[in-house]
Amino acid sequence: MDDTITDQIKRLELKLLHSDMKVSPSLLDTLLANEFEEIGDNGTVNARQDVADWLLNKNAQDRWLLSDFRIKRLSADLVLAIYHAKKVADQRDVVSQGSVRSSIWKYNTQGWQMIFHQASKIV
Repeated sequence: MDDTITDQIKRLELKLLHSDMKVSPSLLDTLLANEFEEIGDNGTVNARQDVADWLLNKNAQDRWLLSDFRIKRLSADLVLAIYHAKKVADQRDVVSQGSVRSSIWKYNTQGWQMIFHQASKIV
């Protein structure tokens, strides 16, 4: 897989997690497609607005460490990202067991937009 796309998608995943959406709410429209939906770690299907509300209200100081990040191309304009995410206090202090996550990103006239996401807690 093209490392450039892998790096780009990883940067977009981190931008979603690390950005203060209250300061930059337009990022939601840039990064989340209108048809976006998510399956949360409790199995609930969340609509785009539910996820947007979470992103707008999350602690802007929270940081995440992504590991084992890989991409699978599904078609010319679709990629699947699979990775582990752990919430960290800084680059060394992990504060959660983390989760295995997958996201589907679609390339369109606005660039890459996430259309689907799923998180499964590691217990």
